[in-house]
Amino acid sequence: MSIEPSLAVTIGGLRLKNPVMTASGCFGWGEEFRAYFDLNELGALVGKAVTAEPRPGNTGVRIHETPAGMLNAIGLQNPGVEGFIADILPRIRDLNCPLIANVPGHTVAEYVRVARRLTEAGGIDAIELNLSCPNVGRGGLEFCVAPESVAEVVSAVRSATRLTLIAKLSPNVTDVAVLAQAAQAAGADAISLINTLVGMAIDVERRRPILGNVTGGLSGPAIRPVALRMVYEVVGAVQVPVIGIGGIATARDALEFLMAGATAVQVGTANFFNPRACPEIIAGLRDWLRAHGIRDVREIIGAARPGATPAP
Repeated sequence: MSIEPSLAVTIGGLRLKNPVMTASGCFGWGEEFRAYFDLNELGALVGKAVTAEPRPGNTGVRIHETPAGMLNAIGLQNPGVEGFIADILPRIRDLNCPLIANVPGHTVAEYVRVARRLTEAGGIDAIELNLSCPNVGRGGLEFCVAPESVAEVVSAVRSATRLTLIAKLSPNVTDVAVLAQAAQAAGADAISLINTLVGMAIDVERRRPILGNVTGGLSGPAIRPVALRMVYEVVGAVQVPVIGIGGIATARDALEFLMAGATAVQVGTANFFNPRACPEIIAGLRDWLRAHGIRDVREIIGAARPGATPAP
């Protein structure tokens, strides 16, 4: 009789029943997906962004399909932290999986304010800092472009919350490993990457950009090799867990990231074309481990890294 493999992993103070999480912005807060599967199957639910004030989002076209992916320029549409606490959080408190809030901000004070309120409200298990937002106080540059800025935000939020703290980094930088090291040194419990790549599309008949915001974030299978490479680099540069994101649509995709050293993965764009992507990936991981006689998913984390024991 075969033993059922364990899929459990740990991220900071979180124990996940499996390493499959949703990616912020691609799953709402899960309510639309309840008709497709039991959300309690998830390792963790990472919800849509929660900002200090309500945001209506961008105008015009906000999503555009591209070869092997999509561009989005939603603009962080959400009801703000007080609206989230009053209207959305009560509807998802029943879930038996960790709830992770993605927190963007234009100033350090905004990050701190939202993190503190979410901590006070209860019901949220971790905060994922979106470090790819323009810094109003520094001329609109992204926080993520300099390790000093990353450290400043992470340190300030670390002082404001006891929750597990995840720093989500952008790929639109020269050396993402340096930023990951800065986040770790400032108190991040984990690193998640990558966020979307900046891209655009043009309507050749109208001779105008398609997105109302001109540029947007490219996601989906097209960016998976870039994401995998960056995860591989960051795992070698930090000691905290790394969460891989970028074009993961199947169990084999997830296995690549785990073997590169990621402790867990987030599934984003795949939810748009397959609302059952997450449970299928979870089942696929379990089947692969069983087929290869592996009792614990942690045995394959980092299996493709130098010095790892080769496959039998």
